[in-house]
Amino acid sequence: MNEVQGPTPTGTSRPYKSLAEALRGQRIDPVNHDFIRAIVEAVGISTFIDRGRYIEAIRRGEGAALHIGRTYTNGFGEDEQVVVAGRVLPLAPSEGRAPYFYVTHPSELQGAPAGVARPSRAAGTRAPGTRAAAKPKPEPRAPKATPLAERDYGICDVCFMVKTPSGGCGCD
Repeated sequence: MNEVQGPTPTGTSRPYKSLAEALRGQRIDPVNHDFIRAIVEAVGISTFIDRGRYIEAIRRGEGAALHIGRTYTNGFGEDEQVVVAGRVLPLAPSEGRAPYFYVTHPSELQGAPAGVARPSRAAGTRAPGTRAAAKPKPEPRAPKATPLAERDYGICDVCFMVKTPSGGCGCD
């Protein structure tokens, strides 16, 4: 969780009408939407507020507000257990928001193959506004040849022209 915590750059904030609007507004990867929705339902959230770099999710009961970023959800207590899809989430201590803990979103987990949890689409179609698969990068080019340093072959004593590499000049 390397993202900076804090208020919006302008110091303003606005409430979101729904979690779906908040996730779209923060451009959170669609792979993580169901995961975040399950966390929000398990914890019990009443309000979502835009804080610039993250969504602040205010709990209905006791407990700190959750900070939902692009790659993490932060704000869990040490003794808190959050169950998603029948599994207790592994919590890690927060670096920027002690004494709270955070969970990493599925799209960021190492070892998870890219695109596994993506919604399936008909062959040959893409969601509007998405890019095609990235082309592999071409092999790096050989470094550009630098011009050779000019060599001094001497000057003719008769015509004062620069001699050629073979030792000749214009008066030969």
